[in-house]
Amino acid sequence: MTQAAILSHSTRPPVDYSKKWWVLLAVGLALFLGSVDGSIVNVAVAPLMQSLHADFPTVQWVILSYLLTLTLLLVGMGRLADMMGKKRIFVTGIATFLAGSMLCGLAPNVYWLIGFRVLQAVGAAMVIALGTAILTEAWPSQQRGQVLGLAAGFISLGIVLGPVAGGLILGALSWRWIFYVNIPIGAISLLLVLLYLPPMAPQNRRERFDFLGAVVMGGGLLAFTLAMTAGQNAGFTDPRILGLLAVSILMLAIFIVVERRVQHPLMDLSLFRVPAFSLNLFTATLAFIAISGVVLLLPIYLNLALGLDMTRVGLLMAAVPLVMVLLQPISGALSDRLGTRPVSLLGLFFILAGYLTMTTLQLDSSQVGFVLRMLPVSIGMSIFNSPNNSAIMGAVPRTRLGVASGILSMVRTLGQVTGIAALGAFFASRVVHYGSVELDSATPQAILLALHDQFFLVAALILAGIVVSALTWRWEMRTQAGKASAPLQPMTDRSAIAASADEPNFHG
Repeated sequence: MTQAAILSHSTRPPVDYSKKWWVLLAVGLALFLGSVDGSIVNVAVAPLMQSLHADFPTVQWVILSYLLTLTLLLVGMGRLADMMGKKRIFVTGIATFLAGSMLCGLAPNVYWLIGFRVLQAVGAAMVIALGTAILTEAWPSQQRGQVLGLAAGFISLGIVLGPVAGGLILGALSWRWIFYVNIPIGAISLLLVLLYLPPMAPQNRRERFDFLGAVVMGGGLLAFTLAMTAGQNAGFTDPRILGLLAVSILMLAIFIVVERRVQHPLMDLSLFRVPAFSLNLFTATLAFIAISGVVLLLPIYLNLALGLDMTRVGLLMAAVPLVMVLLQPISGALSDRLGTRPVSLLGLFFILAGYLTMTTLQLDSSQVGFVLRMLPVSIGMSIFNSPNNSAIMGAVPRTRLGVASGILSMVRTLGQVTGIAALGAFFASRVVHYGSVELDSATPQAILLALHDQFFLVAALILAGIVVSALTWRWEMRTQAGKASAPLQPMTDRSAIAASADEPNFHG
């Protein structure tokens, strides 16, 4: 081993990987809990309206308050963890989420419930922002794809079981139990984290938290998410919505200026100069927008165009996350052997083929035919997600894992919000184009044709992602070839050697 390698290695304490499976179980249960909670509440809108004597717009804020709070805090929580320690923030997050769940179950009216959902989201932000970072650090780098695939399996399982569990609970008990059910699972996760998660001491203790950057970024995200959610009803040409979008763009510009001037920025903008980080984030955003916008609309086709009852609709829609539960761990392990780029690119091609195939859906398509057309999309998301996340996390230094994980989680949430809002508005406009004024009174033919247009649009988005991913792969191969042909230079400056220990890993 060279002197440079010895000194670089000495800058990091050795990591004990003997408890990595227990760490996966602890973190996986917490992520599972977050995904279950997100989907289980969605099926309780009608019972909440009846029990709390509230109208639909007010009950919607039970869901929106959680989503908005989560989006605003993800990056900040990741940054705090880099400064204070991932275990400390993660444990606090689980405890806060459990307290919020208990209070949500005890809420006397809908306004208290909305407030307690905000508290619950604060805890969820700590958990979701750090799950990927903790697993990246607690598992060997050569198994990063495998563990992130397994973690994604926990999330997908929660998405599958959330509506099913919600239906069973609401059929037998009151709505309060959809929050109480979090407590035993969360308690197990908390115990496992306390027992098996290593300390993960931060290396940025002397840095200060960038409160100004957090406020500016939070204001911009709040304006954007409000524009996306309110724009679905008011219309995206409404002056108020355009004003919110203008505010979000202005806040983004101010945020960039602030982050360049502060000594310890909330978000290290230099990360975005690494193509393996920024371009993979861009590709992930396109995939999240595409899948969320389509998943929102397929139940409309199944229910209003094919005339299926909601029970069958739920079972058919469960096919997507169920396939992801099974395949994401496999694709993650495969990327550890073959590399993240070819596997994630293969996944994008599957998604593209799936959306093009779904343009052949008709009004007389069978349920089996629907599942078979959805299968390539499900397989593609399973193949793409884990390797792409692995490439993103492998492109950042260890001292920035927390904030990188928070950025990845924020991008996922913003992609979902944007996909649901923007693609939902596009779908509604196409329904009007084909002769129907309102979606409730739309003819099956208008719904089908509008959905076909939607599939072509998202296929174009995925095609753009394929082009970006292919160009990134080409850049990576050129970079590796250049490094292989360059002569080795001895490193004598100890500070430069120490800094090299935190250089991004461009190879994913």
